[in-house]
Amino acid sequence: MATSNYISKVTIVGAGGNVGSFIAKALLKTSKHIVTAITRVDSQSTLPQGMVVKRVDYNKPETLVEALRGQEALVITISGHAPIQDTEEKLVRAAGEAGVPWISLPNEWSPDSANEGMVRDIFLFGMKVATRKLIEELGKSSYIALVTGFWYEYSLGIPNNYGFDFANRTVKFYGDGETKISTSTWPQVARAVAGLLSLPIKPEGSNKEACLESLRNKVVYINSFTISQRDMLASVLRLTGTKEDDWTITKEPAQQIFSTAAKQLKEGKKEGFANFLYSRIFFPDGCGDFEHNKGTLNSMLDLPEEDIDEATKIAIGRQKAQATGEH
Repeated sequence: MATSNYISKVTIVGAGGNVGSFIAKALLKTSKHIVTAITRVDSQSTLPQGMVVKRVDYNKPETLVEALRGQEALVITISGHAPIQDTEEKLVRAAGEAGVPWISLPNEWSPDSANEGMVRDIFLFGMKVATRKLIEELGKSSYIALVTGFWYEYSLGIPNNYGFDFANRTVKFYGDGETKISTSTWPQVARAVAGLLSLPIKPEGSNKEACLESLRNKVVYINSFTISQRDMLASVLRLTGTKEDDWTITKEPAQQIFSTAAKQLKEGKKEGFANFLYSRIFFPDGCGDFEHNKGTLNSMLDLPEEDIDEATKIAIGRQKAQATGEH
């Protein structure tokens, strides 16, 4: 348990992954936390310097409990290729047994998993709800679930996600391309996590909301941008020096793309997964825009306004590197 009004001991699962490495570095940069990485015995992941490393065997729950004992917060960032629900359940139960008071970030990193329509339509989001419910039922830890939207530079860098193929100058619009969605960069997510875990546990000063207790067992939100595909295209045009006429733009209703992709998945065609996942946030019901529908913690956590062109430049570079086999 925390002996002061601040968390100092934080464990991350997935510290060598996409968002996990950014989070680890941001926490270390605060100089307020001792940051531990939990990793599998046979993992070859490269971890940020300065972390304590504890190796575990997920088939031996006692190794998880031992690794988590004495920790004050657990951050879970599991790869989408891992058995997410099973792994999360093992971690949550181990955290409870080890006495970890805060599971500050169960594996969210997604659009709004508190939106009933999204949870109903996207099976992955149901897993997130189940994890939150399990934490509450066990009653040994508390959670703060951080919704970030899809990762901007990752999603823009893959043609089937936000719809952009930079090499061939094509873009697929979900609908008319005007639907706004909230999305975050990896550095912004990392700053949010570091900021969140640097808040006092109980209120201090005049702002009674800026503490972990006020966020206990809640779904909260942060973002970098709330933008449409047309906004993304405008950024791409500025960076590439091209005009809209230089691009081939196709349009298809998001609901139609979603329906087709759902049918493909039922038939065992995995290539429909990206369209299934991404088309849902572009439905014209506003489900993808949590900034305006739910509000964000950006101000509380003192998150900066970012330059969309800088983030778009990274996405273009990532897609080019993937196409050429560079890393």
